[in-house]
Amino acid sequence: MSGISINPYSNLYEQTATSAQNASASRLNDTISGDLSSASDEELMDVCKDFEAYFVEQVMKEMKKMIPEDDNKDQSMGQLKDYFEDQMMQEYADKIVDQGDFGIAQTLYEQMKRNYNL
Repeated sequence: MSGISINPYSNLYEQTATSAQNASASRLNDTISGDLSSASDEELMDVCKDFEAYFVEQVMKEMKKMIPEDDNKDQSMGQLKDYFEDQMMQEYADKIVDQGDFGIAQTLYEQMKRNYNL
C-alpha cells in the first residue's frame, strides 16, 4: 500500500518549520537582550520561563537525533510526523517548565534580579 504523497508541500513545510524556529529564537533573543531593568517580577519570570522552555526543547531535539532512523519510513509522511513531533516537543518543554523540575528559570530569575538590583 502506497502512502499519501505530500511532496509538493515538502518545501513549504521545511521553509515554515525553519522560519518558525528562527522566529522563536529571534523573539527570545530580542526579549533577553532588551532592557529588563523596568520589568515587573512577573514579566521577568515569564522571560526566564520562555528561555528555559526553549532550552529544554533544544535538548530534547538533540536527544531525538540519537535515536536511529527507520530506513523503511515513507518520506512524505515523515515530514508530517516531524512537524507533529516538533509541536509535541514544544508542549512537553512548556509542561516541564510549568512543573519547575529543572529550576533553570528560577535560578536565572534570581540572577537577573541581582544584576538589575530589583
